[in-house]
Amino acid sequence: MEQKKKTNVQEMTLIAVMAAVTCILGPLSVPIGVVPISLTNFAVYLAIYVLGCKRGTVSYIVYLLIGLVGVPVFSGFSGGVGKLFGPTGGYLIGFIFMALICGWCIDTFQCKLVPSFIGMVLGTIVCYAFGTAWLAFQASMSFSAALAAGVLPFIPGDLAKIVIAAVIGPQIRRRLAQAGLIK
Repeated sequence: MEQKKKTNVQEMTLIAVMAAVTCILGPLSVPIGVVPISLTNFAVYLAIYVLGCKRGTVSYIVYLLIGLVGVPVFSGFSGGVGKLFGPTGGYLIGFIFMALICGWCIDTFQCKLVPSFIGMVLGTIVCYAFGTAWLAFQASMSFSAALAAGVLPFIPGDLAKIVIAAVIGPQIRRRLAQAGLIK
């Protein structure tokens, strides 16, 4: 019983740490239009590598809840419910599905480079779809205009984040496992 309790405390601590990492990286952004370049997706990729699908997704949801209560952890040091209902709210929701898709691929294929890369790309595409649809609705834009504003400028940077996460994520996971912090 005590071992199970220790594991739960350890898991909660790791989830909190990765939520904190997202809170640190998420606000760092470069405004390039309606949708800023942010490090939130990079933090989610790392959380998935460190924690796996379920716990990594929970860590993002914790981050999302922290931001929704008004703590300025979203891009540009913003927060609050208004951010969720603003032009970039669809991306914030899309990150949940991105985490689930990326996490499933990374867990299922045991951090193998190509399947993990494909999973992160697919997850990012799903996030783009949610974000673009919401941006088009919220800003009264056509879908193609929202795609041009909210996706196309971000593809090179997001691919770079995916490559970096695919390279360092397994190394971080391996070292944390060696230290006995994760299984």
